[in-house]
Amino acid sequence: MSVQAPDNAKMIVDKALAAIGDVATLPEVTIKIIKIVEDPKSTARDLHDVIKNDPALSVKVLKVVNSAFYGLPGQVASVDRAIILLGLSAVKNIAIAASIARLFKGRKISEQFSASDLWRHSVGVAVIGHDLAVVSPHPVMADEIFVAGMIHDIGTMVERQVHPDQFADVINECLNNGTDFLECERRIIGADHQMFGVALTTKWKFPRHLRAAVGFHHNPEALSEEVKNLATLIQIADILCCQEKIGFYLSADGKEITQAMLDTIAVTPAQLEEIRINLPDKLAEAEASLAS
Repeated sequence: MSVQAPDNAKMIVDKALAAIGDVATLPEVTIKIIKIVEDPKSTARDLHDVIKNDPALSVKVLKVVNSAFYGLPGQVASVDRAIILLGLSAVKNIAIAASIARLFKGRKISEQFSASDLWRHSVGVAVIGHDLAVVSPHPVMADEIFVAGMIHDIGTMVERQVHPDQFADVINECLNNGTDFLECERRIIGADHQMFGVALTTKWKFPRHLRAAVGFHHNPEALSEEVKNLATLIQIADILCCQEKIGFYLSADGKEITQAMLDTIAVTPAQLEEIRINLPDKLAEAEASLAS
């Protein structure tokens, strides 16, 4: 078990990003979609043209749009119609969420967890985050939250690919000794999944608020007010998902949702409990929609 000095963290992260292949490379269609929506001159037609040229992605986008998760009246049969009903940004975020699913495939990461457990946890956080955004009075778009939930732990995929043995050591120590996950990552790997995640999403040129959610969902109090709400929503969703032992639950295992966190996003304990109760059905629906 190797131990790295904390001041080596940036070097470790940079070296890891240089070493990885598949995880570091977003699907070409995803990169095009991000560029289109970030360009103020882009139109719905531009987005439609990119998605329609990827039949598998078109099918997946329509599956998500037609799921109970979005609750639209009647079936939506075309990407054009989906863009009209949900808007450019929402369809972009659905497409991103659907296209990154392939990054979570692969073998076991330890005796207790597989890559699909990381995927299931990410979907769970996305679902809870979406529902929190719906009831929170703060102006955070629910579909942006969904993507933030899907990618919040993307740094674990870097660890899994570049440092598989050390990552397995982290998991075993947390399971056996109840050690704090981030502290364990920093001691054994030399950096934590937030550091790997923010470096990766910066490489991908993701918007600032999504990078903030990835890099600070365990400590959103370090962020400016402008981006703190999104990261706090993800923090609460992450803790709730880990409390319910959904997928890979170690990253926030043993953590509690405080009143201060709820106050930040103006959500009541009663609203949170309702989200918890509805989670199994919502999670099943989202998993079915995003499945290959």
